[in-house]
Amino acid sequence: MSSPLKHLIDLAKEPSSEKRRELLRQVTTVFMAHPEQVEGPEMALYDEVMSQLSSEMEMVVRAEIARKLAEAKVAPLGLLRRLASDDIEVAEAILVRSKALTESDLIHVVSTKGQDHLRAVSRREEVPESVSGVIVDRGDDTTVNTLLRNDGARLSRATNEVVVQRAQTSPALHDAIVNRKDFPIDLMNDMYFVVEARLRERIMQENARVDPAVLEQALSKSRNTVAIAHGSFPPDYEKIMAEVETLYNNQKLTPALLARYMRDPNPTWFLCALAIMADIDFLTAKHVVDKRELDALAIACKAANLEKSLFLTYAMIMLAAQDNAMGKAAEYGKLYEQLPRDTALRTIRFWRMRRAEGHAA
Repeated sequence: MSSPLKHLIDLAKEPSSEKRRELLRQVTTVFMAHPEQVEGPEMALYDEVMSQLSSEMEMVVRAEIARKLAEAKVAPLGLLRRLASDDIEVAEAILVRSKALTESDLIHVVSTKGQDHLRAVSRREEVPESVSGVIVDRGDDTTVNTLLRNDGARLSRATNEVVVQRAQTSPALHDAIVNRKDFPIDLMNDMYFVVEARLRERIMQENARVDPAVLEQALSKSRNTVAIAHGSFPPDYEKIMAEVETLYNNQKLTPALLARYMRDPNPTWFLCALAIMADIDFLTAKHVVDKRELDALAIACKAANLEKSLFLTYAMIMLAAQDNAMGKAAEYGKLYEQLPRDTALRTIRFWRMRRAEGHAA
């Protein structure tokens, strides 16, 4: 009779709770010394008795057993699964470290337990796509943040799209998304209009260094969805857009004319002209101007190959009501000079994928 089995029989016979606790610890220690030697009927008996007895022990004892089993490549699965669904003080070590848990085991835990358990699974060395999908569906922002910051977590395209949609109203996710190493470049660009300036810079850096082949692949994968509502078209949109398109086709839509449109009381003229010259949709142009997105305006103007002076002219118009407008315009002027046109054009290509049909983006 093997040592673990003998200890197990002694354990089952022992009436004293204190002695049972000590024997439980001893059996676990013996098992952990050579888990590969416990197999077949012995493993089944060990699993059955340990599962029953551990449930009768205090949390501190269960947690101690869980910490030991978490390191085992071979483990009694019944006991392991019971402990994985136990209180988080017991389950955490197993959920984070145990390699004996199967993908199905993990899905069961993240589908049925609370946020603490989901976060523990999110910290595993490797998290399968199927498990990540459930975590994103059920997790709160803190949990999803934990998952996104784990380079070992794999997320499917569909799960990444859910993350981006959710991030439109969850600023807590912005940093984790933009700084995730394997986040799809087209979906990262969907975040441009909702993240803060430093994260926009990160997106632009990624756009600048992305391989052209990777860029084409990312563009082909895009589902051409519009993630942010940019408002609605003005009543005179169709009439003015038709006139501006005619000017463009006759090569009469010049930077000088755009400068005149900048000061026109009807902003639709400028918006239509900017949209055509920068090759972006009208609602994106409207969002940039309405929200005074000067860094985005710099990208559009650079893509349209406009002179810095023209960009600064409209920057001053947009900043007119702010303190130190001249100083702020000068800072954006430096940004404009440093922005490579190729990077601006790459970013514009992602913006074009946000094109909307109808009167609502």
